[in-house]
Amino acid sequence: MAHRQDQQRRASIHDVASRAGVSAATVSKVMAGVTTVKPENAQRVFDAIEQLGYRVDPLASDMRRAKRRIIGAIMPEFESEFFGQMVTQLESMAEQRGYTLVAASSRESEARETEILARMHDWRVAGVVLAPVRNEHGPAAAFMKANGMTGVLIDRVLCDDAFDTVSADSAAASAEVARELIGKGHRHILVVGLGEQAATVRARLDGFRTTALHLAPDVRIDVVLAETDVEPLRAQLRDYFDKGEFDRGEGRGKRPTAVYSLFLKGTLVALSEFRRRGWHCPNDISLVGFDDAEWMQVTWPAIAAVVQPVRQIAGHAMAALFARIEGEEGPPTARLEPCKVLMRESVGSPANGPHSANPR
Repeated sequence: MAHRQDQQRRASIHDVASRAGVSAATVSKVMAGVTTVKPENAQRVFDAIEQLGYRVDPLASDMRRAKRRIIGAIMPEFESEFFGQMVTQLESMAEQRGYTLVAASSRESEARETEILARMHDWRVAGVVLAPVRNEHGPAAAFMKANGMTGVLIDRVLCDDAFDTVSADSAAASAEVARELIGKGHRHILVVGLGEQAATVRARLDGFRTTALHLAPDVRIDVVLAETDVEPLRAQLRDYFDKGEFDRGEGRGKRPTAVYSLFLKGTLVALSEFRRRGWHCPNDISLVGFDDAEWMQVTWPAIAAVVQPVRQIAGHAMAALFARIEGEEGPPTARLEPCKVLMRESVGSPANGPHSANPR
């Protein structure tokens, strides 16, 4: 009976200290995010926490702190692999510090985003990781500023005067895509995106266009942006090809030889449209998408993609957030994490196949 009770006993901070071979004070420092602890000792503490299933007692913690050991995370949606993986990483890192992560989706609505923040403020969360619907100047960030909330902004942001920001270097990644396509001989490229993702779309589009025009001043870049969702984009893309909207100016009668999608769902919409028309990558048209997904890797041909550094973004966001929670002062930092561009089989040279307006 005693053995059974011992098994059911909740692991204490002293159990963690004993397993890690450090003092209870060191365990407390590690979980509080104090950076002066030796890295090897901190790792032993994290390992012990995981092995023992240790959890901070939230009631005892709340009695000592005005704010709870809860971290809020608000993402635009949970359907994409990027945001799903982001929440997974944030949750793991929060729990390593003895915090609980509460995640919610704004469903691409700024009004809902602000409502969720208001609830989290009522809960007295210790801090918030916010991926805004549009950019760092939206109502959610304004609410956080007005209410003195501790937070970090990620993804669709550039820089901010009140909060640390962490995002992928979209402009540099898109510049690399431009170099790849121009280098393979593409001189007529269609870019598709979602207009509501303002900061992200602007950085990706500007990075691509600037580099492409620098390398090939004669390149033609068409842009199709839907304002709200993928269905309008699907209709606009269909009209673009049906009505021959590309059939203007130089190179009349020639459709784009490549499509660059600025977001994941747009890549799927473009590929579906190709298949509806009987076009095959890369002989009939090339395709590159921003963001990677498992289906892009296993389909044939595999779809070229810009891979975002989810783990790095989450890691730096949480490090910045805990530093602010612990009272670190100083001006906000803006961090851009490099992406990886993988040119898979969906990209080829225009010379490899037909690119007329109505290939047969």
